[in-house]
Amino acid sequence: MRKNFYVIIFLFLFFKWSHLMSFADTNVLPGIDVFLKKYVSEYKGKKIALITNPTGMTSDLKSTIDALYELKDPKLIKLFGPEHGLRGNYTAGEHVDDNKDNKTGVPIYSLYGKNRKPSKEMLKDVDVIFYDIQDIGIRPYTYIYTMAYAMEAAAENNIEFVVLDRPIPMNGNLVDGNILEPEFSSFIGLYPIPYVYGMTVGELARFFNEEFKINCKLRVIKMEGYSHNMEYKDTGLLWIPPSPHIPRWETSYYCATTGGIGELGTLSEGVGYTLPFELIGSDSIDGDKLAAELNSRNLEGVFFRPLSFKPYYGRFKGKSCSGVQIIITDTKKFLPYTVQINIIDAIQKLYPEKNFFKIDKTGSKDMFEKAMGTAKIRKYLKDKVPLNKFIEEYKKDLKKFKEKRKKYLLYD
Repeated sequence: MRKNFYVIIFLFLFFKWSHLMSFADTNVLPGIDVFLKKYVSEYKGKKIALITNPTGMTSDLKSTIDALYELKDPKLIKLFGPEHGLRGNYTAGEHVDDNKDNKTGVPIYSLYGKNRKPSKEMLKDVDVIFYDIQDIGIRPYTYIYTMAYAMEAAAENNIEFVVLDRPIPMNGNLVDGNILEPEFSSFIGLYPIPYVYGMTVGELARFFNEEFKINCKLRVIKMEGYSHNMEYKDTGLLWIPPSPHIPRWETSYYCATTGGIGELGTLSEGVGYTLPFELIGSDSIDGDKLAAELNSRNLEGVFFRPLSFKPYYGRFKGKSCSGVQIIITDTKKFLPYTVQINIIDAIQKLYPEKNFFKIDKTGSKDMFEKAMGTAKIRKYLKDKVPLNKFIEEYKKDLKKFKEKRKKYLLYD
């Protein structure tokens, strides 16, 4: 019996060790790994500020904070945290305070509290700002605007800005959705880019820097082994949730499909249940009817399954709800924003009396319209114009964006 016990313990430890070792044997090296391998010597004598969160990790799971702090030269002297905080312990939209990192003692400045942009005082003695945060590739995700504001601060203070690049979790060639209209600019959509833009955070930084005249001294540390033909699963890297409701890399697709609808506050997008962003429903929807309507549209790469659910927290907590589970069948054909518009159209068609989309408030510029980057959706619903017209309209601008995007790509 004792012999068997030791064999079991040995096997457990062996497989645990093998599993951990496999993280270092990846197909893709993120920017932080490439920096540590090739470029550290170029920054000798420099004082570094780092913008990061729990996703800032080397391929063998060492925090970027720790990796840079251990260098000593260059010296990490300041940390900046985005929405959800440096260590990811704040909920969406929650005010984040300044603090001190318990492990390193390095001061932490919040960029999701009273400041969205580093001040001159915060950047005192800093020679270079590093940015290392995993993006999910959709316009309303706030980390890319934390990056943009920090790039502005770098330009104003003549400080170099270095992006440690990371993969796009979705198919890297996926570009979908309308271009944000400037009057709907906000911290969940700062610039006129599509809802799904198909660029790594490093490529996006290059786009922001030139197209929107930030003009900072920008450097992108490219990944090794990455291609736009990849999805996150192809990289071999471990997925670290960049925010509480993006637990898996695949959730990026679903967030791009229902995240805007979730801003309404009238429908559940699965946040509060076990399938964040993977469903749409409420306590007054018939899931069978909605699934039948959506499946009849023959949208590519997706199937809708009727679903009953009861959220554990948040919107509709404890209420019996019905709706559809979104099942992606082919990520190469799936267009998340296009599907999102069809979901909106189908619900309005089946339940016009429910006013889920608050169409009497057209032009109010609430969170839904800021996330969607337009007031046209509500306007068309109010005027009973088919939303396919909206899709056809934004395709023209999307084609122009795709051409412009090519200039800033760093990978095949």
